[in-house]
Amino acid sequence: MAPFWGKPLPLQPKFQDFKKTSMASINRENIGLLNDKLTVKLSKEDYYGNFEKNLKQYAKTANIPGFRKGMVPAGLVKKMHGQGVFQEEVLKTVEKELNAYLSKEQLDIFAQPLPLENEGSSLDMNNPGDVDFSFEIGLKPTFEIDTTKINVTNYKIEVTDSMVQEEVERLQTRNGNMTEPETASTEEHVLNVTFTELDADGNMLENGINKANSLLIKYFAEGFRAQLIGKKIDDIVDVHLATAFEDKEREVVLSDLGLNKDEAGSADKTFKMTITKIGFVEKAALDASFFATVYPNNEITTEEDFKAAVKAEIETHFAQQARNQIHDQVYHHLIDHTNMEFPESFLKRWLQVGGEKPKTLAETEAEYPSFLNQLKWTLISSKLIVDNKVEVQPEDIRDFAKMQLFSYMGGQLGALGDNQQWVDDYANRMMQDKKFVEDSYHRISADKLFTLLETQVKATDEVITAEAFAEKLHHHHH
Repeated sequence: MAPFWGKPLPLQPKFQDFKKTSMASINRENIGLLNDKLTVKLSKEDYYGNFEKNLKQYAKTANIPGFRKGMVPAGLVKKMHGQGVFQEEVLKTVEKELNAYLSKEQLDIFAQPLPLENEGSSLDMNNPGDVDFSFEIGLKPTFEIDTTKINVTNYKIEVTDSMVQEEVERLQTRNGNMTEPETASTEEHVLNVTFTELDADGNMLENGINKANSLLIKYFAEGFRAQLIGKKIDDIVDVHLATAFEDKEREVVLSDLGLNKDEAGSADKTFKMTITKIGFVEKAALDASFFATVYPNNEITTEEDFKAAVKAEIETHFAQQARNQIHDQVYHHLIDHTNMEFPESFLKRWLQVGGEKPKTLAETEAEYPSFLNQLKWTLISSKLIVDNKVEVQPEDIRDFAKMQLFSYMGGQLGALGDNQQWVDDYANRMMQDKKFVEDSYHRISADKLFTLLETQVKATDEVITAEAFAEKLHHHHH
C-alpha cells in the first residue's frame, strides 16, 4: 500500500467542526483507536444550483430520437436523466467537501476514507434537501525511533586455506578441457546415463520412467561408487534410489525423474542405469594463461598471487553477506521493538473491501498479520527516509540501469573503453519504463537508507566460520 504522509495526529483526536462559506459542514468524531468518523452535511444550496446548471447543459447535448439536438424539452430530459445527474452532482459535492477538509486539516490517514453503509440519506431530485454522508478513516500512529540504541553483530567470516584451494580447483575445472575417456576411473568422472524403471522382478516396467541424466560419480552414495569405477560406455548398473544416493542428492535425482520426494515409495524404485557417455574434465594448469582468463584486469604471474586474488574475492563476497546480515538485524530490531498502535477494525475492513476484488472475512483474517507487518515496515522506513533526508535522484536510477546491464554482460563492459554510447542509450530507454523506474527507486532508497543506518547503529565484530555463518543465514530469513 502506497504511503500517504502529512502531519501526525494525536492518538485520540477530538471532535471537530469544519465550515465553509456555504452551508456544508463536516463533523468529526472518534469511534475507536485511531479510527474516526467524518460526516459530510450538505444543504440544498450546496448542490442544487450546479444540478440545474448541469441538467441544462445535458439538454443541449442530449441525443434523443424524435428531437433535434439541443431542442429536447427540459422536462423530458429531467424525467429521463435527472435522477442520475442529481445523484452525480450530490456525490461530486460530497467528494469535493471531503477532500477540502482532509487537505485543510492535513489528516495523516491510511489509504482513503471508506463510506459507511446505510449512513447516507436517500437521494431524490424531487425532494432535495439536507443530506448526510458518513465515512470512516484510519489514522496513522505516531512513534519514535532511536537507531543509536540498536545493537548488531558484524560477522567476520574466516577465509581458510582450504576454502581458497577449493575455489582454485573449481576455477580450474570450470576453465578445464572436457575429454571422453573409455573408462570411468575416478570419482570426478561424469556419467551420461539413461534411467529405465524396473518392476519388482527386475524387468522393464511397461509405461515406466525412461529418462536421461548426467551425474558425477561422487554424487552417488560412497558405498555405491565402487560399482561405477571401471565401467565403460553401454555398461549397465541396477540403481535402487534409496541406497544409491544420500538424502540431498537423492532429492535432486527424484526431481529429475519427475518423482515426488514426499510420496511414499518414490525412493524404493529401482532403475536400470545404462552408461551412454563418459566425460572427464582435465583441470586447467596454474599458468599465466589461466590467471589471465580468470582475472583479465589483473597482472598475475605467480600461483601465490593468484591465490591471494581468489582469497580477496572470497573475502569481498563474505563482507557483502555480513553487511546484508547487519541489514537483516536492523530490520528485525525495528519491526520487533518499534511500538505503534493501529486502527485494526478499519484496516481489516479496508483489506477486505479496498482491493480490486473483495475478500471473505476468513481471507482477511488470514492475510492480516503479514499485511500489518508489511504496513509497519512501510511506516518505519518512510519515517526514516524522511527524517534522514534520503533522496533518490534520476542519475541514481540511470546508474542503476547501467550497473544492471553490466551484471547481465558478466562484467565485460570495461572492454569497451570510453566508447559506451550504447550503454547510455540502454539507460535512457530504461528511464522511460515506468515500472523499472518505480522498482529501481524503491531498491535504491532502501539501499541508501540501510547504508546510512549502518553508520548509526552500534556494531560489535565477531569472528565466525563460514559454516556457522551459513547456518545463521539458513535459520534467519524474513
